[in-house]
Amino acid sequence: MNIDLTGKRAFVCGASKGIGRAAAQELASLGASVTLLARHEESLKAALATLSAGKGQKHDYLVADFIDTDEVEAKVSKHIAARGPVHILVNNSGGPPPGTALSASIHDYAAIFTQHLLGAQVMVQAVAPGMKAAKYGRIINVLSTSVKAPIKGLGVSNTIRGAVAQWAKTLAGELAPFGITVNNVLPGATDTGRMEEIIETKAKKSGKSAAEVKADEIAAIPAGRFATPEELGAAIAFLATPAAAYINGINLPVDGGRTPGL
Repeated sequence: MNIDLTGKRAFVCGASKGIGRAAAQELASLGASVTLLARHEESLKAALATLSAGKGQKHDYLVADFIDTDEVEAKVSKHIAARGPVHILVNNSGGPPPGTALSASIHDYAAIFTQHLLGAQVMVQAVAPGMKAAKYGRIINVLSTSVKAPIKGLGVSNTIRGAVAQWAKTLAGELAPFGITVNNVLPGATDTGRMEEIIETKAKKSGKSAAEVKADEIAAIPAGRFATPEELGAAIAFLATPAAAYINGINLPVDGGRTPGL
């Protein structure tokens, strides 16, 4: 099985921590040169130091906030012009704050739509020409199992993640003739800061302790535990490899079996 990414270049968004950082580490371990993107430079520097680097690999980072799509477009385009085409794009951005769909303001929806869907569109438009020229492209979007079944208390996330999934499915058909695949990885409960935030919110609303809420969450997972970021990173990295060339337009839950539907 060919999982060698030597000579490939990757952009990983939201790469300073959690799932994004784990994905960058896995891609680097398979031979790719990785550019990390996130908002906080110090966190990016720390993440960059964790990437393995063999012969010919050159890793770097860009500081960018996906709320400002013009800034992202300018910085990414300049980087590609200077460093060359990108073969792998991991679209990954922080999850929206917990809350009901009804209570969210239109500004909440607009901000997350910009951050997740419009930011991803800017990234794809920047990297697609190089992928087409190379006849090799892997676009992997990190979404949520809410794409398959809405998650209670995550109204904005359920809405926007679904929109991104439909966008990705549309792109998968448009880009397939050029050797480019577009797939979505759907994390279930994963041991990250995002999960801690969700647990704390549920604890405050329910009157339970955070430990009790966490135990309830784990009890609903057939695997009996949360995922590690590294397990999500491995799934993302596999979809980026030559071995995954005929996997296109799918939603891949990585959730320990929790999602109720197929």
